[in-house]
Amino acid sequence: MSDQDAGAFLSYAQNREDYHLSLLLADVEAGFYVDIGGGHAIADNVSFWFYERGWRGIVVEPQAEIARAYGRVRPRDTVVEALCGRTEGEADFFQADRFHGLSTTLAQHAETAAAAGVSSSRLRRPMTTLAALCAAHAPERIDFLKVDVEGAEAEVLAGNNWQRFRPRVVVMEAVAPWTMADRSEDFAPILAAAGYRDVFFDGLNRFYLREEDAGLAARLPCEPAPWDAMRHLGEYGPAHRDPAHPDHGLAIHLDPAVFARLNALEPEALTALLPAGVPHDCPTTQFALGRIATLFDGGYVVEEVSP
Repeated sequence: MSDQDAGAFLSYAQNREDYHLSLLLADVEAGFYVDIGGGHAIADNVSFWFYERGWRGIVVEPQAEIARAYGRVRPRDTVVEALCGRTEGEADFFQADRFHGLSTTLAQHAETAAAAGVSSSRLRRPMTTLAALCAAHAPERIDFLKVDVEGAEAEVLAGNNWQRFRPRVVVMEAVAPWTMADRSEDFAPILAAAGYRDVFFDGLNRFYLREEDAGLAARLPCEPAPWDAMRHLGEYGPAHRDPAHPDHGLAIHLDPAVFARLNALEPEALTALLPAGVPHDCPTTQFALGRIATLFDGGYVVEEVSP
């Protein structure tokens, strides 16, 4: 990975997490991540920027429709359609309707969401542990672990073997859903006991470095990078209407009626849809189609975006 020009950086993450991670891991090429609570394959996604640059990893996402899209957009990733917690087995999962980022294993959070008008469905989903995931799918070196599971972050960390699996960087969502109150005290003792230092807070997440890599903290700014220091995918309008959108040139040649299904179409259907000479199985094409779809397939929740 080369040094980044912040002005040209296209962030996919909710709060610039990918940018700050890119500073910490600027010397890593084709690294490996573990993304617990992956969410949409592109929109508000912390690991997609790295996938674009040749990385791969483990993505845990219990919402079936969202998890399936990874197979189209990010085929190098190992996607596990399950929950991640302290033990293996099964657990209740409250899958939010429409606002998929509010899905949770905690009933109290689902009740708070319901009071705010966001309903959810209660499902039983398989649960695995971080240690089991890493033992089955991770290489010896894990460059970063990101955990965003709407209040159950401590449960995820409790399921790891910290002597065996030691990601260089750990990024934890550190504020409570809805209230935005700091709840890092729920999981900070686990990381401290495992030999990790709290080195950065971006207003939403806390970044931890293992003691062996504590020197990397010098690569971080004193304050979170300002919003206008980079571009953000969520700030663009529909790709076929917004000339500034990075995929406008392709989108204007596509039928907007299929935008919501771009990540679910079979290869034959994609070939028929794409302009002549644009291969459906080229990563650049897959990434572009995924970005075009984000305003239409639930990646970004917006009011009535019509084709």
